[in-house]
Amino acid sequence: MTQQLHARWTHWRRRLLHALLHERAPHEHLANRVALLAAVGTVAMPLYYLLWQFFFPQAYENLILRLTGVGICVAGLFARRFTARWLSRYLLFALSYILPFFFTFMFVMNHASSIWGESLLIGLVVLFHFETGLACRAYLIGTSAACLAVIVQGEGNFLLQPEVLQQLPVHWFTIAALSVVKVGSKVLEQERLAGLASGLGSVAHELRTPLTSVEANVRGLRRLLPQLPNEAGKADEVPPVQEALSRIQFEVRHMQHMIDLFLMSASAVNRNLEPRQALSMQDMVNAVLKRYPFTGSKQRSSVTLDVRADFQFAGQDELCVVILLNLLRNALKATQRAGKGRVRIIIDGERPVPRLLFIDTGCGIAQNRLPLIFERFYSYPVHNGSGIGLALCRQIADAWQARIRCVSREHAYAIFILEFPLPVPARFQLSPLAR
Repeated sequence: MTQQLHARWTHWRRRLLHALLHERAPHEHLANRVALLAAVGTVAMPLYYLLWQFFFPQAYENLILRLTGVGICVAGLFARRFTARWLSRYLLFALSYILPFFFTFMFVMNHASSIWGESLLIGLVVLFHFETGLACRAYLIGTSAACLAVIVQGEGNFLLQPEVLQQLPVHWFTIAALSVVKVGSKVLEQERLAGLASGLGSVAHELRTPLTSVEANVRGLRRLLPQLPNEAGKADEVPPVQEALSRIQFEVRHMQHMIDLFLMSASAVNRNLEPRQALSMQDMVNAVLKRYPFTGSKQRSSVTLDVRADFQFAGQDELCVVILLNLLRNALKATQRAGKGRVRIIIDGERPVPRLLFIDTGCGIAQNRLPLIFERFYSYPVHNGSGIGLALCRQIADAWQARIRCVSREHAYAIFILEFPLPVPARFQLSPLAR
């Protein structure tokens, strides 16, 4: 019993540490959250200056600091236009200044008043709703800068007063509690993903044996079939039987390919997603088009590839196959549901930010569902898969510092855009597919 408890504690401790150190918010959601908080800060900074200056006067106010904060918040209103690199830089600077620096400085300069003590605590709660690593860096930078500013203002002695020091245990407990709760929810999500991946893998493996048996029996029947007309005198019935057997054989091979896709997706959930290779986008797309189980020549001809310029990117070949297979499968399913449309794949390496586009003119995606398609376990219609395909694509893209997004109009089209803004590091070797 003790060994089981120790094993469970070790397992959860590793999960907690991994989630704490590797949590990463998707660029789209992070930019939206930053823009929303920037709008709140743009209004709150001048509003609370009026409140604390004229309606409920405080011992100390600083209009210059507030106007600086307003300027930083106004810049954050355009966070959706930032690249991932610039968004992370802006976020570190903005969070360091507005939350720990401003609130700590005003708390000390107002001699630890209750209003500013509560404001500082709320600021820390907001701060640690962001990634834990980013929040810790912003907390240390902002708090240290605030202490230096207080010393420059000649109030350094007050930093060691009990009114200030007694707040530290409260702040640290709040930070620890928020971090554990936040990471705990991520651990539960990872557990659910791992269970789903394990289930997919088990089902896929179990299906291989009967499918292999069916295919072997079909091959045997096709070898015996030419002998039947001589014995039974039913030569006119042979072509339809041959056609049926060919269809069965094709469906079996199609299922085998889908099992391969499920297994790759299941294994990708628990593997290291960081890039390790230099890949050629044209070679990767060609490889996926060769291995995809099209239902026939008509469906294959509905997919076209337009190579404007090939480009290389940092990634992993197996994970790239997972992304491309998922995007191609979703595009073909959209045209199948609509009963019309084609799929066009564009490789555009001539742009400053090279990109890959999957364009289908199928059923499209409704605007109210568009923000949800990259969420884990979300699928529409509800029976349309497990809901991990696009979420996994986004997770892999984030690990590669790439960006995936979708532009769509219902009943018209859907465009999935993959952008690769970073150059390939020299340490990565070219994948065999790209040689």
